[in-house]
Amino acid sequence: MRYCFNGKIDKLEDIYSIRIPFNIWEVCQQRGFIHADITLEGKVIECELLPEEKGNYKIYLNKEDIAHVDIKKSHKILLHISNSLIEIGKESPYSPENPIRTIDSMEILIQPDDGLCGQTCVAMLAGVTIAEVISDIGFREWQATIGKVIPALNYYGLGHSNTIIYPGGDDDVTFPKCCIIIERMGRFGHYLVHYDGKFYDPSLGVMEYYDTDKLLGYLEVTSA
Repeated sequence: MRYCFNGKIDKLEDIYSIRIPFNIWEVCQQRGFIHADITLEGKVIECELLPEEKGNYKIYLNKEDIAHVDIKKSHKILLHISNSLIEIGKESPYSPENPIRTIDSMEILIQPDDGLCGQTCVAMLAGVTIAEVISDIGFREWQATIGKVIPALNYYGLGHSNTIIYPGGDDDVTFPKCCIIIERMGRFGHYLVHYDGKFYDPSLGVMEYYDTDKLLGYLEVTSA
């Protein structure tokens, strides 16, 4: 999976690093030292992600890696981490060629309990019940990290981008027609669906306006 965000290169003596703006444990389902690669101003660089604390990571680079950029400026970073999604053991009857549906409308579903926002978003997109998602995918309350939501979309044959976009405080965000929005909410993220100009929040219902101050990132769903 790929993750796109704006980042600044920090220098401490001869060490260069870039802070990752999302929680690696939650999003990528990995811990410890992680091997990855980034694209920085057109150059692909192999790198190591090193943990700071509680899922917060930094990208560490060599001086030679960043010789072609101005470290005083913010840069768009495209981070690629392999094997960052959870495998679903159950065989799916769907595929990208045979999805569960084409998304041409959206019906709001309200999560019955806290910690089911991710499952509820998948249910809205797939046009099934929350109970069906829990049964088909096998994750329950507080288990729907984005690393599990994406395989759930795959299970139902729903197409999506291979890159999660993290706008990084940009007030002028233009959401694609259909996407899953990831919000900052303490230790856990919160998920809602944007479809055709409206926001479908599993906790609050349908909204005409969304406060991007809460926005962490979004993943485009292309089956609409």
